[in-house]
Amino acid sequence: MSFPNHKTLMPRIGASRIAPLPIGTKPTDEKSFWFVAALAFAQFALFVALLGPVMVSMAIKVGTLEDDPVAQTSMIGFILGTGAIAAVIGNVFFGRLSDRTRSRFGRRRPWMVLGSLVMLLGLWVISIGTNTPALMLGWLITQLGSNAALSAFMATLADQLPEKQYARTSAVVGIMQQVGILGSIWFATLFTANLGALFMVPGLVGVVGIIIYAAVLPDQVLDTEPPKLDIKEILRSFWVSPVQHPCYALVWWQRFLMMLATFLFTTFRLPFVAGRMDMDDATGAETIFTGVLIYTILLVPIGYLVGWLSDKTGHRKLPVALSATLFAIGTYLLFHVDSPGEFYAVKALLGAANGIYMGVDMALVLTVLPDRNNPAKDLGVFNIANAGPQSLAPYLGGFLLAAGASAGSPNFGLLLVVASAAALLSALLILPIKKVK
Repeated sequence: MSFPNHKTLMPRIGASRIAPLPIGTKPTDEKSFWFVAALAFAQFALFVALLGPVMVSMAIKVGTLEDDPVAQTSMIGFILGTGAIAAVIGNVFFGRLSDRTRSRFGRRRPWMVLGSLVMLLGLWVISIGTNTPALMLGWLITQLGSNAALSAFMATLADQLPEKQYARTSAVVGIMQQVGILGSIWFATLFTANLGALFMVPGLVGVVGIIIYAAVLPDQVLDTEPPKLDIKEILRSFWVSPVQHPCYALVWWQRFLMMLATFLFTTFRLPFVAGRMDMDDATGAETIFTGVLIYTILLVPIGYLVGWLSDKTGHRKLPVALSATLFAIGTYLLFHVDSPGEFYAVKALLGAANGIYMGVDMALVLTVLPDRNNPAKDLGVFNIANAGPQSLAPYLGGFLLAAGASAGSPNFGLLLVVASAAALLSALLILPIKKVK
């Protein structure tokens, strides 16, 4: 795919003071503080926009359309699950197009900027939606746009970073993802009564963050025409052989199960907190914000410290396995939470666990990528392990919550046990990997 060479289009973004490396060249020089800062802010901003609906905002919106708690969880699951299918397809497809894009603005930059604008359009559709089909359509548009931006954005890590900077920078990226979640919940507490602002303000933050990063990115320019993209090549984009690349496959499944464990709970976190502690949505959102604040306060220093140690020692596997085990324990303990104080204590444990995970996990992924020349394609396939659970968790979670539900009370016990088991299995899968320590 090619983008037109319009000289009037994005003139300032098209010119970077830093010369980009040739395609496929492995970076050796460490990136500057300002580059990493722009990268981190873009990650934060994108996840403020994207994860607000997953964590809180969609539940608040659905609560204005449906009163029954069981029906609410089913409606949330259907909307988020269907939209996440677009994420599974969109991330791989747009990542492949990003690898092949010829433009004077680079391979990644056009998809990042245009994708974030489409994401904003989808959030606007959600904000004005009055029924399930409208919310589902808006979430589909949001997921397609955000994953066009995200696939190109994540590929810049492989394009730009030297291996000696993998863990520290991926720790920062992971940390900012979690801070973005915190930011999205904070916005939800501000705009609970204003559904337009609830979706559009975080969306605008996401667009601004991506544009700032696009402006400083020394994006690589593809100077040769790629082979014609036919149906066979498109379908091949969705596949990496687990036989030829077993380490990649094990890391893929580890991430899939870890994300499934995460989203089984977070998709339904607001109904859980509000129902378990007899709160309205506004109080429940405030309680979640405080819990995520505690979670993030622990995650940030632990994540960066673990990333720094990982770059120094080269160890990636053990921290990931330890974090997944602690996450499984914390997820199970949620079943015994009956008060805000208990919820905050468990969130502290989960924050420490996820801090270890975020400090190392992306470095592990970058190390096992099969094709250096087309990282967006392989990262797109890998992102199925992120987006797939977001699609599966609402459906599976809705089924688990409905199984054994009584007197309008969803079965959160079963949900949390399954989530805990998925996290524990993910810890075991990391151990056979031989390509990294």
